[in-house]
Amino acid sequence: MLIAIPAECVANETRVAATPETVKKLVAMGHSVIVQKGAGLASALPDAAFTDAGASLADNRAAVYANADIVLKVRPPLDEEIAEFKDGAVLISQLAPYQNATFPAMAAKKLSAFAMELLPRTTRAQAMDVLSSQNNIAGYKAVLLAGHYYPRFMPMLMTAAGTVKPARVLILGVGVAGLQAIATAKRLGAVVEAFDVRPSTKEQVESLGAKFVEVPMTDEEKAANDGVYAKEMSDDYKRRQGELVAKHARAADIVITTALIPGKKAPLLLAADVVAAMKPGAVIVDLAAEAGGNCAVTRPGEVFVTDNRVTVVGSYNLPGMMAGDASALYAKNLLTFLSLMLSKEGFSINLEDELLEATLVTHAGAVRFGQPSPAVAAQSAVPSQA
Repeated sequence: MLIAIPAECVANETRVAATPETVKKLVAMGHSVIVQKGAGLASALPDAAFTDAGASLADNRAAVYANADIVLKVRPPLDEEIAEFKDGAVLISQLAPYQNATFPAMAAKKLSAFAMELLPRTTRAQAMDVLSSQNNIAGYKAVLLAGHYYPRFMPMLMTAAGTVKPARVLILGVGVAGLQAIATAKRLGAVVEAFDVRPSTKEQVESLGAKFVEVPMTDEEKAANDGVYAKEMSDDYKRRQGELVAKHARAADIVITTALIPGKKAPLLLAADVVAAMKPGAVIVDLAAEAGGNCAVTRPGEVFVTDNRVTVVGSYNLPGMMAGDASALYAKNLLTFLSLMLSKEGFSINLEDELLEATLVTHAGAVRFGQPSPAVAAQSAVPSQA
């Protein structure tokens, strides 16, 4: 098989879908790999590193796509990219399935396109889980960004000139990104609190040395949120949650929000009046900015300071700010996923494999997404945490 690695076209996307390490493994399996010149430069991966691993280089995108059997990408292809694909090629990428309007064009090219975001969150899929690998980086980077904009120290310091109090950090949402944010803020010496609607996350929060902010729940509410994913809560619970979050946000120096719902606008966790009551110098890092934001005043893609001197960080693509490690982890995710279809006997798509079936959005000239498998339906029906 000829496997292609293009340079990403989306502005400010610094990651690449393969590394010299994964290219070397693909070549060792007997496949050919073609990489667009400059594809890895923003990830500190020069062209020579790819050629040393056994890849060939292409001068432009059209040359990369022209004969490729399999294309590995980070972001969804643009319309003009799809037109350059070989008919019947395989595409493996993050495809933003709930917002993507290009699936009919992919189907017209008879592409077998896999959306990695739809991978079921099972033990077997862990090594392929791009959301976990990239959100882990986002949680870490969120704390570093907060520290950059926060005008004080994070840890407590006792100096000859006086004692500096530690920063108070509030994490809203205890998924992969939230847990990494907790761990990173604790390592930097902050006092950390965290909130999640799932009572089962309390033990995880406390194991990292943070305090769990708990909204009193009825037995029915506890039972409803006893699974892996958080579920939509009642209006009464949302009222109680809002009051408690507002109280802790007003006392916080840094708030990091991580709540996302697949296919929907991000849930509102911080109302405008809560932000207006926060301390001057406080910082909010909204990891859901690209999905509309968890904070009412977030400006997606921007960093700005409110009238009461609160810095609101709505930056996109935090994993891309750490492109070297983000690309390395993402490339390994894709290599593991690709191994489900590649073998010594050749290439095949087994639609009875739950992981392939759940992620295949276009195939054999048809759009499959919209008639999701039970695994996809279960994942898209409930909120998740970044």
